[in-house]
Amino acid sequence: MAVIDVAGYVADLKDHSVDHGFHVHDERHFVETYSLRQMWEVDLHPEEGCGGPLDLHLALEVEPRTLLSFEDAVVDLPEDQEPPDEFHFPLTFTWGLPPLPQGPDLLRLTMDLAGVGGIELPLEVSAIDSFPSATDAPERRLSIVARYPVSLAKVLMGEELLCDVFDRCLAVSQYLLKQAPAWLAD
Repeated sequence: MAVIDVAGYVADLKDHSVDHGFHVHDERHFVETYSLRQMWEVDLHPEEGCGGPLDLHLALEVEPRTLLSFEDAVVDLPEDQEPPDEFHFPLTFTWGLPPLPQGPDLLRLTMDLAGVGGIELPLEVSAIDSFPSATDAPERRLSIVARYPVSLAKVLMGEELLCDVFDRCLAVSQYLLKQAPAWLAD
């Protein structure tokens, strides 16, 4: 039997995100047959942004070697000792907006979001400008990404609840929802 129930942890993440003001819209689970690498993906929206322009995508990547190494470390531990905090799964939050006719200034947006995400949730801001045809105005696709390492030791001990992370994700989402109307205006 596995030391950590990853599927159960993902279910807890979804429930916990609801407690922090999100709606869960979709969930996917992928397994790579050759390496047995797994990916859980969850589509979320803040309660006030359902049906709106903002998408939030949560992805937990499970590397089987990391999980097996953690299980080996836990099995070899004495009963009164806590597992080492050396094993992590990457958890990625990705915010996306539809093509923007008037995209924001990326440097200003990066600085504004740095204050919202803080050092606990560093954010990467990027954009792609595309031209549908040579005579059309450019459209900007904005992407904001945050990466958080999920500690397997804390998951095992029931301490990896991510309250602060979800609160910061909600604040980022609310900031983007507030700014989006100006960016989407023609």
